[in-house]
Amino acid sequence: MTQTTETPASAEEQKPVSDRVPGRRRIHRAWFVAAVTFVTIIGAAAFRSLPGLLIDPLHQEFGWSRGTIGAAVSVNLALYGLTAPFAAALMDRFGIRRVVAVALTVISVGSLLTVWMTAAWQLLLYWGLLVGLGSGSMALAFAATVTNRWFTERRGLVSGILTAASASGQLIFLPLLSWLVTRYDWRPAAVTVALAALAVVPFVWLLLRDHPADVGQKPYGATEFVPKPAPVQGAARRTLRVLFSAVRTGPFWLLAGTFAICGASTNGLIQTHFVPAAHDHGMPITAAASLLAVIGVFDVVGTIASGWFTDRFEPRRLLAVYYALRGISLLFLPMLLAPSVHPPMIFFIVFYGLDWVATVPPTLALCREQYGDDSAIVFGWVLASHQVGAALVAFLGGMARDTFGSYDMVWYASGALCAAAALMALVIRRRPAVPAPAVPIPATA
Repeated sequence: MTQTTETPASAEEQKPVSDRVPGRRRIHRAWFVAAVTFVTIIGAAAFRSLPGLLIDPLHQEFGWSRGTIGAAVSVNLALYGLTAPFAAALMDRFGIRRVVAVALTVISVGSLLTVWMTAAWQLLLYWGLLVGLGSGSMALAFAATVTNRWFTERRGLVSGILTAASASGQLIFLPLLSWLVTRYDWRPAAVTVALAALAVVPFVWLLLRDHPADVGQKPYGATEFVPKPAPVQGAARRTLRVLFSAVRTGPFWLLAGTFAICGASTNGLIQTHFVPAAHDHGMPITAAASLLAVIGVFDVVGTIASGWFTDRFEPRRLLAVYYALRGISLLFLPMLLAPSVHPPMIFFIVFYGLDWVATVPPTLALCREQYGDDSAIVFGWVLASHQVGAALVAFLGGMARDTFGSYDMVWYASGALCAAAALMALVIRRRPAVPAPAVPIPATA
């Protein structure tokens, strides 16, 4: 592949803007980049709002089992995670906006092709493979890369804000998509997802910048100007090298294990199975989807607050508290499902929403503490474990529903897993890890 690079800045342009324009105070460009990233993740969040709404319509139209549909969702969720570390390395090689623009286009194509599918293997290919690969490049490793490059202060807060963008997208798209599915069909909802992802592409290409040096600024909070590093060759090789080094350290396995349980108890469980589970108890699909959207509202609050807490408190203890509270809430959920929305259910939605992805800022902070410059790629691999956990529960949850006729066993098992994650978080060591020497990989073109 032939790489095209931006024209290098002159020596004067490479100086911080504050040095070149004395006496002039402006809002730092890093906040504009964070805003563009936030809106981009919102636009890409449409595809994450759809799977739970598709299970019943696809089951009714094609006769596919919930386990079969869950398998396609599992492939999507697994690729969402497994693609992330490679996407982080590709961003170091080709730039953030090139990778993100291509990813959004792939998401749009995959979602649009589902409109014409007639067989289950097509669902696996279009929604599982294509949308999974595209969404993986738009995963939280994207937010981690932007945060690491553009900020040296307020990183916890910024990572919390960018993580909340996905929940904000859920808030925006879930009511619309559920209305389309109920009023018309699932196909207009799939087209809406495709158009939403495609509409963000020009926005990303025109406004997103790869590095502060591109606009002659220091990272936010930095005391010295940071030149733009040269493109990193061998993205795949570097991604694997970082993995081989990280797996030799204990903190990696604890972070990966806790985040796998995080994915199992959020994306795999609630996001995929809450709507059909509520519908099993007589609740209309639009009402159940609206409750998921309310989770998105409080997720924004909880995640931003978690970022603020992460800048001030011990992240290990924060993780332990978050997982313990989530596990307790899931144990009560089977008793709360009913044909209509009632106050205890609303309390669960608010409580659970505040804790939905509050785990991300402290997990990202621990990756930075342990792995330094490679933290974005390590976090990508930790995110891969998150999505593998989500994929397993998305599939097993559907199988449990087909086998036992209810989701009760899945709720209880996920609550117990969250208790285990709380204990795992507490034993992550404080001392920064010194990764073992990487297993050499032959340098190939």
